[in-house]
Amino acid sequence: MRWKTVFFDLDGTLTDSAPGITNSIIYARKKWGMDPGTNADYLKFIGPPMPQSYEEFWGFSHEDAVRFLADYREYFGTKGLFENNVYPGILPLLSALKAAGQTLFVATTKPTGFSERIAERFGLAPYFAMISGSDLTKDNTKYDVIERARAAFDVDMTSAVMVGDRSHDVEGAHEHGIPCVGVTWGFGGRDELVSAGADYIADTAEELQRLLLS
Repeated sequence: MRWKTVFFDLDGTLTDSAPGITNSIIYARKKWGMDPGTNADYLKFIGPPMPQSYEEFWGFSHEDAVRFLADYREYFGTKGLFENNVYPGILPLLSALKAAGQTLFVATTKPTGFSERIAERFGLAPYFAMISGSDLTKDNTKYDVIERARAAFDVDMTSAVMVGDRSHDVEGAHEHGIPCVGVTWGFGGRDELVSAGADYIADTAEELQRLLLS
């Protein structure tokens, strides 16, 4: 195998987290007296760090983005994180990779505590050496969460690869000098992944398995 270590994004790669994330945004917008919009309006928010999206799409100041995020988490931390489903084929994929001797990590900008609870609830946790998420007290990039896992396990990055569905997954991987496999079943889509420079593209979990074990 060309890769001994695989870093996985969470939202849009392992799980379809759209209902919980978009419901949490709607909850916070209502609390702020804003037009709640619809779930479909907020799919583009899934993946990148949330404060960054509030600033980019709504013109929020960083301070307001942080305040809005706190209200978002009121819903997400109790209900939204479990309004979620594992994508078809993911559990067999993880089982095959682990059986082949690969070391697997989750590298997500979702807070570590939320990510660990999701991984436990949906049966993902046993496959991963570490769930590397963001720190609630500061902004974290994809580079940061990959680095946290790399440092904790002294990962040899010459035989590592990242798997994700958004451009920031590709960017974080390339900042570490590792390739990225873009998956098209998530929230970015093929065009975004290709534009970001994804090294490989997989359309199904089965295709991803063949690629990672080649």
